[in-house]
Amino acid sequence: MDKNSYQVQQKLKYTAKLRGLEAILPSFCFDFFRGIDQTTGVKTRIAYAYDLIVFFDFLFKELYKDENKDNLLVDFLDKITPEDIERYLEYLSYFTKINVNTQKIVEHANDEKAKARKLASLRTFYKYFYKKRKIKNNPAILVDLPKIHQKDIVRLEVDEAVKLLDEIESGNALTKFQQKYHSKTKLRDLALISLLLGTGIRVSECVGLDTNDIDMSTNGIKITRKGGNEVIVYFSDEVKYALLDYIQERKLLIPESGHENALFLSLQNKRLNVRSVQNLVKKYSILVTNLKKISPHKLRSTYGTNLYRETGDIYLVADVLGHKDVNTTKKHYAQIDDEQRRRAAKIVKLREV
Repeated sequence: MDKNSYQVQQKLKYTAKLRGLEAILPSFCFDFFRGIDQTTGVKTRIAYAYDLIVFFDFLFKELYKDENKDNLLVDFLDKITPEDIERYLEYLSYFTKINVNTQKIVEHANDEKAKARKLASLRTFYKYFYKKRKIKNNPAILVDLPKIHQKDIVRLEVDEAVKLLDEIESGNALTKFQQKYHSKTKLRDLALISLLLGTGIRVSECVGLDTNDIDMSTNGIKITRKGGNEVIVYFSDEVKYALLDYIQERKLLIPESGHENALFLSLQNKRLNVRSVQNLVKKYSILVTNLKKISPHKLRSTYGTNLYRETGDIYLVADVLGHKDVNTTKKHYAQIDDEQRRRAAKIVKLREV
């Protein structure tokens, strides 16, 4: 892969970030991150690092205030009991921490889903050292995962998706300040939102697209999934026409150095980043729905929902969305199964009425 490619540059950036987080943790934690390097992506390891920082902060703040953190050895983990971890989960409900940059106290709260993820990180952490026989106990496995209450999928209904695209095209409901820039971004925004709605790709996959990743002859785009796998995802003619319009405009732009290959450019002629896409989706979605908080991920949910409704094939949905485990897909789209079961109840007639 090109050493200057977006994916390579992102990996280098996140690797540097991970090393900075590792430096905050006890030194034996480095063995854990090295041990899972070949089986996890760098973003996953960063998430583990953040979770472990919170865990050790809790231990030294609440349970082991006199412990010498700098010379901590891995056998320290054997001191931790299942009850300590249960206290940790309770602590996660609400705690405060000083921001190292601003020196201000910041409040933190975690719901059941966030607690479950942090416990899952801890289980992976303990499992590694227990498997390597560097510790005698694995208390994390003895603590039950918090019960997660499933929430309805937030997505755009068909009419809302139509209104969203119409609004991007017209810009009528935008503020006067926003309308000043609308003529410069309309084709880009319409192509980008159409692509997200029409393929279900992740926003990180979208901003990573280069101009040569699109094949108009097959209506396909080459994207890099989480974990680094490259796959081809296909789009409809409606998305194709939106992309073609933008690409004609894109050819007239002069990208900044290092951003020559980027498909979607900002007004500064640099590759759009994830935060920028999140902001533009929020800007337009506010105009068409007052109650729903629509993000790029919700556009992905909209696509997944529509695809499942049309095909009823959960395995196809999982494949197109890039879910490694179909159970992840089932978990997110279980409520649609319920809708189908309700329709089934109306189809079968016992007696003619």
